[in-house]
Amino acid sequence: MRAYLANRWFRVGFWLAVLGWSPLLAIVLLAAVGLWPDPNPNPIGPGLLFFFSFWPAVALMGLGAFQVRRGR
Repeated sequence: MRAYLANRWFRVGFWLAVLGWSPLLAIVLLAAVGLWPDPNPNPIGPGLLFFFSFWPAVALMGLGAFQVRRGR
């Protein structure tokens, strides 16, 4: 894992995933546990953030993983 995190593209994709996906996942988790005020939330903003950050993050992590595997 250390080799992957040393790659710049993988690291950028990882942080894009963390910042883009965590708001929606936190709302879903808090609603499932019962700590969110609405039991059936409809988080439009975090959902759009997840939608627009998913494929770029996956593509960047894939590119970084490809570079690390090719370098071995």
